[in-house]
Amino acid sequence: MSAYYENLAPATLYTDAFHVPAPVLPLARHVWPRQMGVFIRQLAMPAAADGLASSGAADAASPEAPDHQGREMVLGQFGLVPPWVKSASDAKLRSTKLVNARSETVTTSTNFRDTWLAGQRCIVPMMSFNEDDWRSGKAVPTRITRVDGKPMGVAGLWERWAKDGQEIISFALLTVNANSHALLSRYQQGGNEKRMPAILSEGAYDAWLNARPEKAREFMRAYPANWLTANPVQGR
Repeated sequence: MSAYYENLAPATLYTDAFHVPAPVLPLARHVWPRQMGVFIRQLAMPAAADGLASSGAADAASPEAPDHQGREMVLGQFGLVPPWVKSASDAKLRSTKLVNARSETVTTSTNFRDTWLAGQRCIVPMMSFNEDDWRSGKAVPTRITRVDGKPMGVAGLWERWAKDGQEIISFALLTVNANSHALLSRYQQGGNEKRMPAILSEGAYDAWLNARPEKAREFMRAYPANWLTANPVQGR
């Protein structure tokens, strides 16, 4: 599964595609593990104790812009930090390995189970994600996008870790099996299970954010291959 993806450009696409205010501060083109990215979640209540609306969304989105359809954009680290992690140094080590959550085991995984059951789901906006093409015998970075060029909204999980005055807001992408996928089965190293992000259809965004945990599994499906295209990366 890819370890990095591409943010939306231009920034107005956040509003056009996801109905949230565009980021105030510019975002890096690519998001790698333990770097900062943005995710979209259900709008927190004003009295929410986690403070995400002030600590995350205010950094990422304009406070003057109205909320849309009960969603908010939050700034967070790519690579989830489970709440049981004991220290910031341990969080740093673990988060690089927790950028992807397997949808099949999310309800039993020690790393993701509590986050899933708490309903802390999100949408991760991206223009593309990258996979390595090994068919030539060496890794060829390949950019996966929608055929129509529109942004993708990938199902994810978000978490808040806090200890000793330190706080980390983080997120991970949910993935599904791609062994039989007409496009994604060509990528990643041979002999391993093929995975792909759980890309949501635009009409399912609010339903995904609001679904009960037992219903949320129904959104974990492979995106149609004919709606995606792949092109070798010509440089970063």
